[in-house]
Amino acid sequence: LAGVLAAPDAESRTARLAAGASGTLVVSERQDRAVFLASGMAEPPRGKVYQLWFDDHGTMRSAGLMDPGSTSQAVLMDGAVDGAAGVGITVEPAGGSKQPTSDPIALLSMPA
Repeated sequence: LAGVLAAPDAESRTARLAAGASGTLVVSERQDRAVFLASGMAEPPRGKVYQLWFDDHGTMRSAGLMDPGSTSQAVLMDGAVDGAAGVGITVEPAGGSKQPTSDPIALLSMPA
């Protein structure tokens, strides 16, 4: 996590999310890794979790789960960025899903 945030080539993109929350995507191309920083997100509904996804040009690939009990957090996304076009966030059943089961609550394109 800290390695990506402190990487000399780290680039970021911030977006406003629902209800005044914000999300920042930090990507290190050299490390081929990404971190998602959430601030002020509402807790997901009971029995649900926010799931992060890499958008592989129309195909969503799971990138891990956010802590449902924390409204502000930093998450080292699972797996390599590997040329993904962006990142999405969906609301999924506890434990996550193999593919998104809801419309995204946020979509961020990769930092240029």
